[in-house]
Amino acid sequence: MEKKDFHLTITVNASPEEAIMKINQVNLWWAKKVIGKSEVLDDKFTVDFGKTFVDFQISELIPNKKIVWKVIDCNLDWIKDKKEWNNTEVVFEVSTENNNTKIDFTHIGLVPDIECYKDCEEGWTGHVTNSLVKFIDDGKGMPE
Repeated sequence: MEKKDFHLTITVNASPEEAIMKINQVNLWWAKKVIGKSEVLDDKFTVDFGKTFVDFQISELIPNKKIVWKVIDCNLDWIKDKKEWNNTEVVFEVSTENNNTKIDFTHIGLVPDIECYKDCEEGWTGHVTNSLVKFIDDGKGMPE
């Protein structure tokens, strides 16, 4: 069986440039406590949920088209393999479609046979399809 990385697509009412800029404002749509910077290539930042945290590095950035966050360390406190996300990548690919901006979100390495898949799928779906869309379209996200 082929391992399918978690993927979803959203459409927003913003330019690709604005969409990337708002994706990078992690504290306004995903987690209130973000340490570090998430704007340019090689920036490092931590998304902090208390006992659970994820350290990212921006490993690829194509202006107005793509941003990749590589997980360089993590502690997923609620599962056995607390380092399960290490070396996975969160990818946002941005394109224009019918006067809107389409964002393809993929978490490379988040596949159905890993321990956190169900919880992480629910979390990403909520954060990306609800909070990120609201933040890009209306200026008001719902970070945790």
